[in-house]
Amino acid sequence: MDKQSYTELVKDYRVFALIIILILSVIAIGPHFEDGHLTTNLKYGLDLEGGAWIQLEFQGLVVTFDTDQRNLESLITGLSKDLETDVIFIDQNTLEIRKSVPEAELAALFEKYEANLIAYNPGIVKNTANDVKRVLENKVNSLGNRDARIYTVVGLNNVARYIRVELAGVSIAEALEVVGKQGKFEIRVQTGGDALNPVTEHVLFGDVISSVQNPSQNPPNSNQWGVSFSLSEVGARQFQEGAIQHGAVSDPRNRPLIMYLDGEIVYSAPLSPELAADLSVRPSNSLVASTGFGEEGRQAAQVLEIHLRNGALPVDVKLAGSGSMSAQLGEQFKFWCVIAGIFALFAVAVAVYFRYREPAIVLPMIVINSSEIIILLGFASLTMQLDLATIAGLIAVLGSGIDQLVIITDEILHEGKVPSPTIYLKRLQRALGIIVASAATAVIAMLPLALMDLSTLRGFAIISILGVIVGAVITRPAYGRIIMAILSK
Repeated sequence: MDKQSYTELVKDYRVFALIIILILSVIAIGPHFEDGHLTTNLKYGLDLEGGAWIQLEFQGLVVTFDTDQRNLESLITGLSKDLETDVIFIDQNTLEIRKSVPEAELAALFEKYEANLIAYNPGIVKNTANDVKRVLENKVNSLGNRDARIYTVVGLNNVARYIRVELAGVSIAEALEVVGKQGKFEIRVQTGGDALNPVTEHVLFGDVISSVQNPSQNPPNSNQWGVSFSLSEVGARQFQEGAIQHGAVSDPRNRPLIMYLDGEIVYSAPLSPELAADLSVRPSNSLVASTGFGEEGRQAAQVLEIHLRNGALPVDVKLAGSGSMSAQLGEQFKFWCVIAGIFALFAVAVAVYFRYREPAIVLPMIVINSSEIIILLGFASLTMQLDLATIAGLIAVLGSGIDQLVIITDEILHEGKVPSPTIYLKRLQRALGIIVASAATAVIAMLPLALMDLSTLRGFAIISILGVIVGAVITRPAYGRIIMAILSK
């Protein structure tokens, strides 16, 4: 084609839109050299980056029961007191108990309050599971892993028993510190016992903390790390009243303050004379939790900050399984994924060439097919991680994409002749109609997998759906215009 033909082709809105989206996709991918190596903005999942996965079991129960409606309030209050946990009313005959209790023991408690235990299901309801997922996502975000995968599997009875967390580039030990615990923070005053077995009284929980500072050395340059935090107005009053009631203000030396995280002591020391004197006359909302010296103290302060900032899970969790992927193995997977993609593109090119025997037709097909992959990678760089399932989806898009380009080409070259512009447009519209119908079928088939929390399949489904949409809306119309310009010459 001459220069004028190229200019007219680029000015066509379908081709122009494809070029602009390609440029934006390349910018989003951001290929650049860093430390002498070519790198991009693409984010990789556990399969390709290395990291850890953890499966947690909810320590809760969803039970159905039968009792007199007038006895319902006393049943919930009595269970909550005897089990020392929250008992949530779900509907007229269903309760969520946020603690794991043997079935026989629970049945006896129901009999105590003139009720019958009908169904016993370990786990929690879907809404509570979503709350757990939200808190864990906030904690994971504090690690800088915004694309970490967290998903629950909810049964047909609307009860979730497990939640799975996948963290790329994080060790199992680090993951367990952040997501493997409930993160329940509590301040108590020691009223007896000794340092190993203190007798304590409750003062407040972490839900009254209003703001948290970054870990810092306290005092400055002392190598002693801690986390400063502020209490809400209600929390400040609770702290003052508890400290006065249990003697931490009048006798600070023998009534030290103890801070617990998931039942483990993270700080224990008497109130300073200044703070004790201040609390005797007014509430104080600024506190500091020291976590120790050196690197160990700094790491403990970071974990404490995450839990204080994002709050405790509404229900306790127990480790049900874990595993890890080495970064070295992930690099090998990356290499072989690239090789697989190149081989797939080469195989497609060979198959198309043997069909048409015309480089002027084959080359645009391969370019359009490759551009579709670049657009999908640009989208992935902004919204998701690449794992093996996602890359499998990209390779599948290569195959399905070339099928649709063959449909367009065969429709235009019906009976081996290049049609007039009017007939060409009719044939192109007919081919695009077939492609859109096929695309709608593929989207409907993949949509359930994309919406379900099944991480091993979700990436494949999302990329497949996006590939179908990008092809039907952007690349196929542009290819139809390009191939007509080439064949007319």
